[in-house]
Amino acid sequence: MLQPVLFVVDDEAESLQALTRELASRYGSHYRVVARVSATDALASLTRLRADGEAVSLILADQWMPETTGIELLARARELHPTARRGLLISWGDRSAVAPILQAAALGQIEFYLPKPSWSPDEQFHLVVTESLAEWWRQQGGRFEAVTVIGEDLHPRSHEIRDLLTRNSVPFGFHHSASEQGREALQRLGVPRDRVPVVALYSGVVLVDPTNAEVGQALGVDVQPPERVYDVAIVGAGPAGLASAVYGASEGLRTAVLEGEAFGGQAGTSSLIRNYPGFPWGVSGVELAWRTYQQAWTFGTHFVYGNPAVSLAGDGGMHVVALEDGSEVRSRAVIIATGMSYRRLTGAGLEPLVGAGVYYGAATVQAQAMAGKHAYVVGGGNSAGQAALHLAKYASRVSILVRSSSLAASMSEYLIREIGSASNVDVRFGVDVVGGEGAGRLEHLQLRDRVSGATESVPAAGLFVLIGGQPFTEWLPESVNRDRWGFVLTGSDIDRWPLDRAPLLFETSLPGVFAVGDVRHGSVKRVASAVGEGSICIRLVHEYLAAS
Repeated sequence: MLQPVLFVVDDEAESLQALTRELASRYGSHYRVVARVSATDALASLTRLRADGEAVSLILADQWMPETTGIELLARARELHPTARRGLLISWGDRSAVAPILQAAALGQIEFYLPKPSWSPDEQFHLVVTESLAEWWRQQGGRFEAVTVIGEDLHPRSHEIRDLLTRNSVPFGFHHSASEQGREALQRLGVPRDRVPVVALYSGVVLVDPTNAEVGQALGVDVQPPERVYDVAIVGAGPAGLASAVYGASEGLRTAVLEGEAFGGQAGTSSLIRNYPGFPWGVSGVELAWRTYQQAWTFGTHFVYGNPAVSLAGDGGMHVVALEDGSEVRSRAVIIATGMSYRRLTGAGLEPLVGAGVYYGAATVQAQAMAGKHAYVVGGGNSAGQAALHLAKYASRVSILVRSSSLAASMSEYLIREIGSASNVDVRFGVDVVGGEGAGRLEHLQLRDRVSGATESVPAAGLFVLIGGQPFTEWLPESVNRDRWGFVLTGSDIDRWPLDRAPLLFETSLPGVFAVGDVRHGSVKRVASAVGEGSICIRLVHEYLAAS
């Protein structure tokens, strides 16, 4: 691979020279810096770079140029290099740029803005550039492969392993078992082609069709609890569970987190969360989950991976969480933070195509495979909107299928605006997916108009389903009250309460057991609110433990 390009355009020659020097001095060893002094030259160069197949990782453009504005240039550059990060350059104190920046950010025309460097080295300038490049590499797959997966591209288990590695921030590479690299790797490892998927670690460990727990154990993650007794056991490592872990461990509680699948929960599948406080230009769900996991771990949280909880019972004032392999965790208090799963579609022919064109919340893994193809997204929430915009960087066309007549009730306004401004994204309202078909992979979808009842068959390379609604609560005992949809009742919503005192805010009908985040009845389905509930719950755990 040629060195990725850092592209900068500024019509002021002196300013352009300073920018070029600053970029070349810091990044010149690993990137090729291309500078242009006019918008016309810039677009011509970007067109040539696309024709030559060169990777452009970052495009920086001055806002005020005589031929066009930087925002207009970056909007056109998006069509040429959709995966490149786009930043607007402004001068310190330029108040005239405020309104254009706000409008461009709302429409997704830029991903960030930054003042031009005023001294050298300007570390604030480089901080923004470096974080942007790190995100570009994360989406490209990076260069270091801690794990190599060899399998069939359209095999469900191969897809699941790649999805789990992505959501758990493990850098990996993938080789199709029929490719030259795949065949050579299998021969070198001594594994027959019919035994895929194969997971090979940089340490030399080779796993053939492994379970999640086996992959986690090979990567050095605990699959059984290091201790048997804790102050608080948190079941689920989505935003709510991870926030509980940070506050619990930092406040001196012996804390364990039990996660069967992937850190980050549903939020971990989001390609970009734009409305989380503290991240003005957004943060991927994977990055947010990874940072919070590291924070909780450094405070002393014990994480148990790939060994899901299967039951909850009481034993002499303690709560016992039984795990799939027969081991158990005993804890004085328990926080249920298992979240929700994406609801499965029931249309004819869809289930056999899961992992072979039909995916549940997996846009990040399969996005690049949609290059030049037509992809469909089912759902009207924020996760669906984020997935569609991410897919649009690669797919020739993305269609969002929504059962209702509007996005306003379920999707944030900033996403609705971005979708409206994306030239290759459209929204179809009042539509159901009633079937799918294809020879070994998805090739066509059957759609039905909810008003007229008319059905049509449309070509489709991928269907990404992001409709929530099914809480992970089947493992809980009957003593934990739930509503008719399976969400856990807490506080004043509880039907039956065994003690004289009133239940605490997030306490369930089983004293000392709490529920937070999406799994809780009446919760607000947003990442920030889940984090808030998780952190508040630790205060309630302290109160419960003090009275016990």
